[in-house]
Amino acid sequence: MYSDKNLTIRPIKESDLSRLWELIYSEEQPEWKKWDAPYYPHQAMTYEEFLPEGKTLVNSNHFWAIEVDGKVRGTISYYWEHEPSKWLEMGIVFHEASSWGKGLGTRAMKLWIDHLFSTMPLVRVGYTTWSGNERMIRVGENLGMTLEARIRKVRFYNDTYYDSIRMGLLREEWERLN
Repeated sequence: MYSDKNLTIRPIKESDLSRLWELIYSEEQPEWKKWDAPYYPHQAMTYEEFLPEGKTLVNSNHFWAIEVDGKVRGTISYYWEHEPSKWLEMGIVFHEASSWGKGLGTRAMKLWIDHLFSTMPLVRVGYTTWSGNERMIRVGENLGMTLEARIRKVRFYNDTYYDSIRMGLLREEWERLN
């Protein structure tokens, strides 16, 4: 568990599952999905359908909960792009609009990067977003990340092409900044 004032990131507990279902799968077209890779389909599901997947998240080191003022507001995660070379990518979602635009994403990602660099032999962390998600691009800039790639017009959403954006940060850059 890592905290910054009223924000905490921590492993998911079984008692979080109903809240996570509510945030992620209870609605067919949730507002958060308009920003989190909206070009990929989202499927609502019942709590019973979610439960087997949800139970795999409990105590996962890949997928954690983000709490703000003691309430789960989102999730933060990582996955291996290529584990043998330690190429790790991160993700974050705040599922309620009331959490957006307040710097919470930057604070949560800072804690997550600290956690990842302190617990794994990584030389780089990064994430991929799309040019339509300007808030996520700002998170990377606020963390001192480098725009490593812009793949032009590969994300099609609402009859418009957007760029895929890849941001990254090396361990030595993080240590220098922090």
